[in-house]
Amino acid sequence: MESKYTAIRDIILRNIPDVGNYATSIDGVRIVKRNSPTEFLRCFYNPSCIFVLQGLKNMLYGNENIFYTKGQYVVSCTDIPVSSRVVEASEDTPFVVLILELDSNIISNLILETKLPKTPVQDTKALAIADTDEELLDVFYRLAMLIEKPEAEQQIMSPIIIKEIYYRLLTGPLGNQLRLINTRGTLSNQIAQAIALIKERYCEKLNMDVLAQSVNMAPSSFYRNFKKVTRVSPLQYQKQLKLYEAQRLMLSGNYDATTASYEVGYESPTQFSREYKKMFGNPPKTDVKNLAAV
Repeated sequence: MESKYTAIRDIILRNIPDVGNYATSIDGVRIVKRNSPTEFLRCFYNPSCIFVLQGLKNMLYGNENIFYTKGQYVVSCTDIPVSSRVVEASEDTPFVVLILELDSNIISNLILETKLPKTPVQDTKALAIADTDEELLDVFYRLAMLIEKPEAEQQIMSPIIIKEIYYRLLTGPLGNQLRLINTRGTLSNQIAQAIALIKERYCEKLNMDVLAQSVNMAPSSFYRNFKKVTRVSPLQYQKQLKLYEAQRLMLSGNYDATTASYEVGYESPTQFSREYKKMFGNPPKTDVKNLAAV
């Protein structure tokens, strides 16, 4: 197994120009490298599988303090707000991961196609880690090797290999969470639908009773289960989406703090600056300047 970890790591390092988070030529596959530890940064983990090749990372998910390292993988079943930092990384031994974005449509169809058993326990936890077994390592090894293959081969082989990864994830220790959130009619899937609606309308003032009704849940049940999945309330979730989008707009260089605040639905730039500082630790202008320098 060790030789495959080394081979995947070396492929990533050959194909990444510098520290950072980069898309590969394979749709939905990203590679990340960090050469030094970082401070905690707030971010959203999108539906993805993070496969760790080297280094150590620390993540805060609600009240959980999670560490993950080589030999482990992280599954985020939906868009989850977290804080994370790289703990162990250096020039000689960088933090290296391969990230596969998860397609819920493919996963849902695979659940039906393979007739996987229904999950007996309603585990609403949407983000977790597990140890990588030899079968999952092997399929990630073949995916990594594909990065250096011709484009024609990538187009033919990548959907086959990625589908196998989905199957290994669904039948592995974190398969329950993936099945629940991608199976219609479960509480987790209803929350996933609500998350999609919030993402579509994050600039609007949301009526949470109406949102709960749109996914066929009573308001009290909706609020309770939303927080179980995301570890934040629906309104906190929407606020974080607004602030992340404002940060992205300012980093693009085309928006100052005032115009970004209006763009994401704030009526008061002062309130925006106050909430931005509370979330990110610095006022918008200072934060964006620091991020642009990284």
